[in-house]
Amino acid sequence: MSALALEAHEPPEYRGVARDGVRLMVAHRATGEIEHARFLDLPDFLDPGDLLVINLSGTLPAAVGAEHRAVRVHFSTRVPGLSDSWRVVELRTADGSKPLRTRAGERLILKGGAELVLAAPYLGGQRLMVARLNIPIEPYLNEHGEPIRYGHARGGLPLEAYQNVYATRPGSAEMPSAGRPFTAELIARLVAKGIQLAPLTLHCGVSSPERHEAPFPEEFEVPEATAELVNTARRVIAVGTTVVRALETVADPDGTVKSASGWTNVVVTPERPLRAIDAVITGWHEPEASHLKLLEAAAGQELLARSYAAALERGYLWHEFGDSQLVLP
Repeated sequence: MSALALEAHEPPEYRGVARDGVRLMVAHRATGEIEHARFLDLPDFLDPGDLLVINLSGTLPAAVGAEHRAVRVHFSTRVPGLSDSWRVVELRTADGSKPLRTRAGERLILKGGAELVLAAPYLGGQRLMVARLNIPIEPYLNEHGEPIRYGHARGGLPLEAYQNVYATRPGSAEMPSAGRPFTAELIARLVAKGIQLAPLTLHCGVSSPERHEAPFPEEFEVPEATAELVNTARRVIAVGTTVVRALETVADPDGTVKSASGWTNVVVTPERPLRAIDAVITGWHEPEASHLKLLEAAAGQELLARSYAAALERGYLWHEFGDSQLVLP
């Protein structure tokens, strides 16, 4: 079965499945074994003393239409070194399906009358622009924006559909979706088994579904308490590639993690192996996605290839509303 036929178009709750009822593939790097379960079975695959590291970043309603033009603006990260009036943005067609070429100096009147001025290409690229909005950005988005979605996702879904249950720090343009299957009840069961949770924050920018670019700089914070827990944990399980990126940013070559905040340019690949992470929870990505390089570093090329073959054969669902994978050492 093709990945296209397995795209999840809506949250599992809309399909009659609980958040934690999505499927979970468990891949063991040491043995090469692959198991099939449900996400609610996660405690069965973890042990007391294990540490789950979660990303508290909440999803912003970061997509806004323009007045009098068939344009949709995706607001991404803040711009390092500039005031909060500035954002990295991407312009797309009105349905969000395709990126649009833009030029510096262009002005757009957005929904509600706000004015957006495109100042310059971001980091020398062509897809993203540095732009300035003439009113405070987050209040404006909260009033006029909606969640960013791409062609595979059903329109009209509320912002809550794009939030993790533990998200408390709004700032991501797109949901850190590996954590979506967690529920309060599942977290309680994990804690009762002696599995700890530790928070960090990494605000996700906009992805590149057509070009599959590596992630651009993203803002992060790893608290001191989280660093201490990571350094003493039996095993460290990153909930999502955003957590991997944040922890690997602050990891020394020997795997010791320190607290820090700022912007990260780290891109994890097999050539830049994992230092602080023992296991990863993730979703399913397109064959060209940059996330797969990170997952190859965690699982190894052969096991990752077999996992994806098994996912296709068994009909695992893809994207942010789809099924999950746990890669264990």
